[in-house]
Amino acid sequence: MEITFYGHSCFKLVTEEGKKILIDPWITNPSAPKEVDLGPYDYILITHAHGDHLGDVLKLARTSVTEVVCIHEIQQFLLKNGVPRVTGMNIGGNYKSGKLTFTMVPAVHSSSFPDGSYGGDPCGFVITLENGKKVYHAGDTGIFGDMKLIGELYSPEVVILPIGDHYVMGPMEAAKACELLKPKVVIPMHYGTFPVLSGSVEDFKKWLSEFKVDVEVLALKPGETAKI
Repeated sequence: MEITFYGHSCFKLVTEEGKKILIDPWITNPSAPKEVDLGPYDYILITHAHGDHLGDVLKLARTSVTEVVCIHEIQQFLLKNGVPRVTGMNIGGNYKSGKLTFTMVPAVHSSSFPDGSYGGDPCGFVITLENGKKVYHAGDTGIFGDMKLIGELYSPEVVILPIGDHYVMGPMEAAKACELLKPKVVIPMHYGTFPVLSGSVEDFKKWLSEFKVDVEVLALKPGETAKI
């Protein structure tokens, strides 16, 4: 698998069989690199309705090649706004598409559309790839005890966690989340985009050491791609 960080919480995954997945498609965020893959994508996943995660989906999902996967309320919003292929689901469910499985798991946050209306509950996604490996994108969230269940049920080898603090987990909480999830690799996100998101990778590593959590920290810069 290849994973590219586009800044904030936006990631592109390219699977072994070449499927392209974009998560939280805010490709015009302040940290985004100059060159961004505009698709078409096979799948776009949306964790919640806030503008910094719903992002540029209305521009990117106009083709019938792209399937958007999201919670029911966001599905209804996107269908009303002319997005042709949207699969709505809800927390706890699994959606199998080809050789991939998307599992919607809880997140502790809020969710509303730009006009302030209710955007459904926030979520994270566990993505099961063609070879059985799993990637967990937590979305915007605070730490919660059921992360231990996510680790036990799905055993994600790669987890993508917010560390920015204020609106999401800070470095200490994210380090404790790694203790609950027990991944091999953790990729920090949702930090540094704005001054209020003050959590740092250095503090994150410090707390991982404090909690004696053995995990590889893969701190990608916007535009950087890694093979995992």
